[in-house]
Formats: sequence, C-alpha cells, structure tokens
Amino acid sequence: MIFITAKFRVLPEHAERWPAIADEFTRATRSEPGCLWFDWARSVDDPTEYVLVEAFRDADAGAAHVRSEHFRKAQRTLPSHLAETPRIVSVTIPQDGWALLGEMAVPGDR
Repeated sequence: MIFITAKFRVLPEHAERWPAIADEFTRATRSEPGCLWFDWARSVDDPTEYVLVEAFRDADAGAAHVRSEHFRKAQRTLPSHLAETPRIVSVTIPQDGWALLGEMAVPGDR
C-alpha cells in the first residue's frame, strides 16, 4: 500500500471554503478503483492548515491517480488557493489497511 500524508496551508480567505474547493477532486479520487481512502482533516492549531491522509492499493494505483484527468485539473486549479506548496510524506508499506493501536486498546474491542 502507498500511504501518503500531505499538509496543505490554505490562504486565509479560502480556509473556510477549502472542503468545498477540493470537493470535486476528493470525490473523483475516492471513486478510483485503487484508492483505499482519501480523508481531509483540519488542524486544531492552525485554521489555515488541512491535512490529507490518503492510501492507494499499490504503485499502479498511485500512478493511475497522478495520471488521471481530475489530478491534472487539481494541479491547475488548487494552487491558487494555497499559501505555500504542500508538504508530503509518501511511503510504501506492506499493509492493506488500518491496524489497531494496541497501546490504546479499548477493552472488548475485537
């Protein structure tokens, strides 16, 4: 699985609307056959920062994502709403999905 986390610092005037601005790209990416998840979260410390957590089945799925028309459109349209180039961590890991965080196990959970 390719696991990616990216931080997007949005211009203050676009911060409240960012989910709507990125909605078309988000929905299209989530519909890709190789997309495992594509989830946005907003920083509790910085209201202009959004964190994207995404995963793709494998390298082929990741490549299909960056070759897609909706990705190319996002490259053309989203940067005008950003304060800086997004920062990213991207790794390939031998895992198919989320594992349980054993250090914080909830009694009786699975």
